[in-house]
Amino acid sequence: MSDLSTRLIHHPYRPPEGFDAVAPGVHKASTVLFKDVQALRTQEWADKSGYTYGLHGTPTTFTLEERIATIEGGQYCVLAPSGLSALTLVDMSFLRQGDEVLLPDNAYGPGKAFAAGELAHWGITHRYYDPLDPADLVSRLSPATRLVWIEAPGSITLEFPDIPALVAAVRQANDGRAPERRILTALDNTWGAGIAFRPFDLGVDISMQALTKYPSGGADVLMGSVVTRDHALHHQLLMCHMRLGLGVSGNDTELVLRGLASMPLRYQTQDATTRALATWMQDQPGVVRVLHPALAGSPGHEAWAREATAAACLFSAVFDERFSQSQIDAFCDRLRLFRPGWSWAGPISLCAPYNVPAIRTRPWAHKGGLVRFAIGLESADDLRADLAQALVALHT
Repeated sequence: MSDLSTRLIHHPYRPPEGFDAVAPGVHKASTVLFKDVQALRTQEWADKSGYTYGLHGTPTTFTLEERIATIEGGQYCVLAPSGLSALTLVDMSFLRQGDEVLLPDNAYGPGKAFAAGELAHWGITHRYYDPLDPADLVSRLSPATRLVWIEAPGSITLEFPDIPALVAAVRQANDGRAPERRILTALDNTWGAGIAFRPFDLGVDISMQALTKYPSGGADVLMGSVVTRDHALHHQLLMCHMRLGLGVSGNDTELVLRGLASMPLRYQTQDATTRALATWMQDQPGVVRVLHPALAGSPGHEAWAREATAAACLFSAVFDERFSQSQIDAFCDRLRLFRPGWSWAGPISLCAPYNVPAIRTRPWAHKGGLVRFAIGLESADDLRADLAQALVALHT
């Protein structure tokens, strides 16, 4: 090999084996090289015994999958490019034309939009149930039902459902059904993150997370995961995942792996700050209700107290109806440490106003506007002072 370009591409040096460090190695690949043609033809990836192509896994992504499965208390994990991608992967893996999916009325908005859009176009129907009323779920289960989504707590309004009761209702409906027609339960566990409670101990079949939130923690990565304990369900997910061509980058995987080590500490810190601010907010003039599962009187508090040991960084405040939406928007704009923005569980605190009746099928109990707060890692005293000055401006 006399040409420099060829010698650089086919350079014989290989670093010695045995290197180890705290951070897992970052492997990037589309093409994976094989030792010979026989290996190319026979090497397997689905059981993590080998590598065949970058989309199907690298040492870096396999490491993250195993750690997420451990955190969730599951056995198998697949990674997706975002939380929404993970959610839709579950839908596409298990729903077929003529099937029905049941969603809690307080479900994540883009998941509802996927059901109303793509799933409806494919001949898959959807209906909503009251997540705080297991009897309402029972009344809506039908021979066409194939999948029931659960959120704990609900998006924006943070109602915490009785997960074991919802799972028990589905299991009872499965009595007498053919195995291939049994109804599956899937939990959006982004809020719990595998820390507040163990999803599979509560009986769900599938747990999905937006790793964008707590596992990353840096507000700079998009990623999702789907975990199960059932090998057959995992295989179905994995094959759909392969056919869709879903993949995550080595650099993004590195960032989530780095975030995992501090996740329990961040969750605990943000939990304490959020509870303190939510409790304080309850007593402020003009605030008629604060929604947070750990607060007595918040919808589903009893279920949270029974099943969970911690709470995430979100609370929502409902304002007196005398304040217009433009006044509430101005309150948000007055805040200096809380920034308007979507997502949560990052280092910076966020706020976002919502029109709840516009995103629910059931009547909303309040007429006033709602603001959701996502608490970051700033000082509780500083955040409280920021809220206080904006509230003063709201009243004046």
